Amino acid sequence: MKHAFPLLTAALLTACGGQPPATEVSQQAQQGHQLTYPITRTSDVVDSYFGREIADPYRWLEDDRSEETAAWVQAQNELTFSFLEQIPYRDTIRTRLQEAWNFERLGAPFTEGDYSYFFRNDGLQNQFVLYRQRGDNEPEVFLDPNTFSADGTTSLATIRFSRDGSLAAYAISEGGSDWRKIIVIDTETGEQIGDVLTDIKFSGISWLGNEGFFYSSYDKPDGSALSAMTDQHKLYYHKLGTPQSEDRVVFGAKPGEEHRYVGAAVTEDDRYLLVSAAVSTSGNKLFIKDLTQADAGFTAIVDSTAHDVNFLTSEGDTLFLVTNRDAPNRRVVVANAAKPQPEHWQDLIPETEHVLRASTGAGFLFANYIVDAVAKVKQFDKEGQLVRQIELPGVGSAGGFSGKADAEHLYFSFTNYITPGSIYQLDPMTGETELYNQPETGFDPANYTSEQVFYTSKDGTRIPMIISYRSDIELDGSNPTILYGYGGFNVSLTPSFSVSNALWMDMGGIYAVANIRGGGEYGKAWHDAGRQKNRQNVFDDFIAAAEYLIEHNYTHSDKLAIRGGSNGGLLVAAVSTQRPDLFRAAIPAVGVLDMLRYHTFTAGAGWAYDYGTADQSEAMFEYLLGYSPVHNVREGVNHPATLVTTADHDDRVVPAHSFKYVAELQAKDGGAHPQLIRIDVNAGHGAGMPVSMIIDQAADVFAFILHTMGYQELPRQ
Repeated sequence: MKHAFPLLTAALLTACGGQPPATEVSQQAQQGHQLTYPITRTSDVVDSYFGREIADPYRWLEDDRSEETAAWVQAQNELTFSFLEQIPYRDTIRTRLQEAWNFERLGAPFTEGDYSYFFRNDGLQNQFVLYRQRGDNEPEVFLDPNTFSADGTTSLATIRFSRDGSLAAYAISEGGSDWRKIIVIDTETGEQIGDVLTDIKFSGISWLGNEGFFYSSYDKPDGSALSAMTDQHKLYYHKLGTPQSEDRVVFGAKPGEEHRYVGAAVTEDDRYLLVSAAVSTSGNKLFIKDLTQADAGFTAIVDSTAHDVNFLTSEGDTLFLVTNRDAPNRRVVVANAAKPQPEHWQDLIPETEHVLRASTGAGFLFANYIVDAVAKVKQFDKEGQLVRQIELPGVGSAGGFSGKADAEHLYFSFTNYITPGSIYQLDPMTGETELYNQPETGFDPANYTSEQVFYTSKDGTRIPMIISYRSDIELDGSNPTILYGYGGFNVSLTPSFSVSNALWMDMGGIYAVANIRGGGEYGKAWHDAGRQKNRQNVFDDFIAAAEYLIEHNYTHSDKLAIRGGSNGGLLVAAVSTQRPDLFRAAIPAVGVLDMLRYHTFTAGAGWAYDYGTADQSEAMFEYLLGYSPVHNVREGVNHPATLVTTADHDDRVVPAHSFKYVAELQAKDGGAHPQLIRIDVNAGHGAGMPVSMIIDQAADVFAFILHTMGYQELPRQ
């Protein structure tokens, strides 16, 4: 796959197209460095919204196939890396990250056919390797994604085995793109079966016996594959031994079946096909088809996208579903496949005051509740009777508790901000757990503190935040601090260990995570409180978190950095424009930053449930315009030191968001702090990024933060 932004020989852009550049030369001094920003020309593009004209002077940066954009990218990267290279301890941080990352990591084992499979990374491998083991024999490499490409940027996105484990279909991502290829192999010989399937996006792989599988994709768009809209998702069936051109559309082609996201699951007994169809990231329809009847059509279980309803498992003609319909914190219900509509549902695990995430394995159901952003897990039988509460090793996040119906053991992971992720084996019959694997990281949790606090937001709402740091630092208001947030799409930020953040704390930093509204920590009401015209609550919550850290002597505004990615990138950029005085550094990563046009790229229209769109109504347009980062950079304001990070193959949140935002900052900022952008080449939104690139990016981010805070050497050696 070609790079979206091939590196060109031109070092700097010159004005072209008959339009004058925004500035011929813009210079700023920061810690002894004189910055000359690349010239970013302006155009006279103007859009009209409800009779109001809005200029878009950097519209040309949306063209990811133009040589002019490519040259701009190269010029910006040259400036950014020349700045970073002058930071004296940047290489030291990178070396320490490499040392910290160099430990063995194992995934939980799972059984397919006669083999037990598990993922392993020996430390600094760019991608995890999939091993397998038969009985007591020595493990052998089954699939090594590190061989997919020389630079490690082609990753294994997913793998699914046929019912008897004799075949495997796996999807790869090249350069971080959401577009995938699917390859089928014979698991015994490793030989490829049939052709490689291409142009597949946002897809699972659901086998039907050993004969074929279901997958989802869009028609390849006209124009750029990385930025053009992808709107109508379709479900296909691929029969082994036939060309992809003969794959039939199972759902998504008929009138009334047009949806933006379509996914499928086949029950373990190959009896039913369940199809989920959605137009946005929240709410879905659910359909069922009897695969034992050749002429059977789809029956609607739920024919409305007003709520979420997801298939969990089945037993004969009994379906187990998880839903927030009439249960904002979610419940598990059972339905009969012959009459599966909501009026026939029966509660199996009723809604509680805590948000439920459910899984199944070994014939049991597991209810993983989020209680003030930490896990509490209960085990139920399939009649809905409580079997036991699972004893967890501490306060943090637990995941897994899933497997085949006949599994003898299940596995779960446990982690928090100061505890490296460990894997535990669970005997589902007795409830006994034992440690299966604990990585040897050299990081001792006993030397660190991770505490949960609650603070009050602008409107009086009580918000939780977890603050982690070395126990021997003094809380005297002088500590370099990173405040992280997300606040959207019903995503819950539960505690998890990060090698990079552990090193940040080891260097004397504080790491704080605020569980702000828009997330899912307290159910649908918490999510709704940060959606659309409630979006300002999200920003207010994050600002209040920063103020709490300052007021309680964890840090000072001159030592406070904010960080977030994707929707969290929007959060960081929005509060930077609203309260530039409150932060010293801002790191918006792969952010949604042009709120008037986000829905015109790739699958962005599917985010409207959370954001609304500028076309929706005049009131919604005005609301979006009021906080859209690209449109709220103010002339002459002293903005925080900003390092925008993005990637050339990000086809989820296209890099044009970041390009336009940093162009505005460089043209308008009135202070002495650098306004820079770091653009990874041959990378995407983040998934599948090789370890080497993760380490490089983390080193650059930490060096930038500390340098712009005024540190001449690391705060703690």
